[in-house]
Amino acid sequence: MTTTPTPLDAALALAAAGVPVLPLRAGKVPFGNCPACKGNACGGRPTMKSAGPCQCLAPCHAWAAATTDLHVITSPAWATVWRETVAVAYHPGGAGLTVVDLDNAAAVDWARATLPATRIVPTTRGEHWLYLGVMLSSNAVRPGVDVKSLAQYARWLGPGTGRMAPLTAAVRALVVKEDTTPARRGVASSLPARTPWNRSVATGCRHTERYVRTGLERGLALVRARTESGAGSQAFGVARFLAAQHTACPGPCGLAAIGEEIVTAAVSVGVPEAYARRAVTNGLEAAMERAA
Repeated sequence: MTTTPTPLDAALALAAAGVPVLPLRAGKVPFGNCPACKGNACGGRPTMKSAGPCQCLAPCHAWAAATTDLHVITSPAWATVWRETVAVAYHPGGAGLTVVDLDNAAAVDWARATLPATRIVPTTRGEHWLYLGVMLSSNAVRPGVDVKSLAQYARWLGPGTGRMAPLTAAVRALVVKEDTTPARRGVASSLPARTPWNRSVATGCRHTERYVRTGLERGLALVRARTESGAGSQAFGVARFLAAQHTACPGPCGLAAIGEEIVTAAVSVGVPEAYARRAVTNGLEAAMERAA
């Protein structure tokens, strides 16, 4: 006869494996701060974004209280909350992980078509996709998608299945916030004229020049059409799509020149150059990583 592990049992097993844990109360949220920490009166923990001196023995400050210290987890200060705990959470960043939280079927379908395959943990409404590596966290990066890593917690729902993939540019790009596009009173910045893509920079490309130019022009048109918002994100998508067409080529294919044309198109509709370059670089890298 077997018994169902308690939240404390699960927490101890995770902590022993090097995963920082914390208890969750009804509603599957962290326990509130104790009176001394309420309203961050204690100054916060040293691990928080604004580092403070707090050494509270209770599981205060949500993700910042997550620990692998078995003595802390079984201490009297934590014993009182374990009696009311309904689930266990962990700090992905503290475990060297990033969780892409897909909250519904549409988000799962998007991830399957967009992100590198990795370990998957089923959730009540969707899936958690786990990657090796840490990054900034951000909620609502797109409909039904949150990224949880540093300064965040995720509910423990089991080890999942599949091989865990390294964190890639495609995942990192999800939390890059596009800089505000100026009002359409003229181009915010411009770039010096550059030589467009041509066969001389693509001596190892297996495609015809017409094929490449047609695809590139269509992609540039999509970027230029984003006159109000989203041009940077569109530039990422165009760069990723165009680079993916060349993964079977022996190379070189002149992807740097293609990238420069996409950057120029994004800047022409008001995207700051630094953001445009970051988006295009991430798009090109994402296509190469997906093909690897």
